[in-house]
Amino acid sequence: MSQVSAKEVKRISDKNMDLFYDYLRLESVSAQGRQIKQTAQAVQVLIENIGGEAKVLELEGAHPVVYGFFEAGQAGDSEKTLLFYDHYDVQPEDPLDEWHTEPFEPTVKDDILYARGVSDNKANFMARINAVEAYKNTEEGLPVNVKFFVEGEEEIGSPHVDDYLKAYSDLFAADVCIWEAGSKDSEERLGISAGVKGIAYYEARVNSADIDMHSSLAAIADNSAWRLVQALASMRNTKNEITVDGFYDMMTPPTDLEKKVSAEMPFDPNASKQTYGLKHPLITDQLPYSPEEALVFYPTLTISGLLSGYTGPGAKTILPRQAMAKIDVRLVPGYEPDKVTKLLREHLDKHGFEDVDLELITSVMPFRTDLEDPFVETVINSAKKVYGEDKVVLEPNAAGTGPMYGFGKYLNVPILGSGVEWEKSGAHAPNENIRLADFYQGVEHMVVLLESYQHSEK
Repeated sequence: MSQVSAKEVKRISDKNMDLFYDYLRLESVSAQGRQIKQTAQAVQVLIENIGGEAKVLELEGAHPVVYGFFEAGQAGDSEKTLLFYDHYDVQPEDPLDEWHTEPFEPTVKDDILYARGVSDNKANFMARINAVEAYKNTEEGLPVNVKFFVEGEEEIGSPHVDDYLKAYSDLFAADVCIWEAGSKDSEERLGISAGVKGIAYYEARVNSADIDMHSSLAAIADNSAWRLVQALASMRNTKNEITVDGFYDMMTPPTDLEKKVSAEMPFDPNASKQTYGLKHPLITDQLPYSPEEALVFYPTLTISGLLSGYTGPGAKTILPRQAMAKIDVRLVPGYEPDKVTKLLREHLDKHGFEDVDLELITSVMPFRTDLEDPFVETVINSAKKVYGEDKVVLEPNAAGTGPMYGFGKYLNVPILGSGVEWEKSGAHAPNENIRLADFYQGVEHMVVLLESYQHSEK
């Protein structure tokens, strides 16, 4: 029996709801530098208000990181420390005309809370604050030491996380780590991830002339749009296979246990098609591996944006002198951004596209926790106590990206992600939301996890 009841979890969560709403109102858009320091200070206050030690840490040229610490109670295990990773920054709210509510004014409709950043990642941070406070109110206190690492650059690729971890590795030293997020699928199963894919994000540019030309000159002159489209098409064929020499050779083969866990991951292609309104078949229909394997074990090469020539209303007949594309490469264990850059550059040159400039804009290394680490079982079993035996799914790693690698490298901790999102939370999209029932359940899971970890194998 937990020291903290589900009724107490809801009472604490409801008591702090106004503080949560105030946190959501802060427009902490890292890409635009909006209210960053103000939000970091708000995180510090939220930690201090429930009796924690908190510091706002700063490095030159970086957004602040907030450190938080809560000591294990008198009946707890002071030899164990659990670290929570969260981020206080959010994505821009554009496009505004697709929001049904004000993005930075928390609004509840039909027990769903809408606000920019609520699912990614402010609700998860608040759920953990509520869980810690619930234990602070008991005679026994916290089951283990708890630390927080709350950053403000996750939505722009966490470029300074490793710098903070190197500078403050002693301060953030811990035994295990719970990551920022986890989501329920269409069957209400909670996904818990033991890793993330990395990313290498590029900007590719072509300049074919000094000025835009009349399109009649297409009879004799090449143009940037065609050059770039052809260069991009050379990297992936119509069967959705990446055709860059050596691209797949870097992949670290998954272990037998990782393959087994992946095979047990439920996946409903029809649910995905319905959720996202997909207009085409899944690309894995043409590939020699399953959607589950693709999401976990395989890299991607994606065009995230294209820009060239005239794109306004009506007609303007020009030969564009410039073209630009954004390229998103998701990395799995074995891949390093510099090696990927080298392969892409060699591919372009080999195929006659030496004139295509390729710039690495941001990168994050992939990370996967050893699935045999005892903390994996502790997290999964604690989740099953809250969500149900058949409602928890372990993923060797998520399809998305985050700065886990540095935490594994500098702190040497196993990392598992759990959160309060659901399949229609719409992170990064208009009308981002969470269901309040999931929020309360997420707080309860953190309560049970802290106690489970106290009594687990270290």
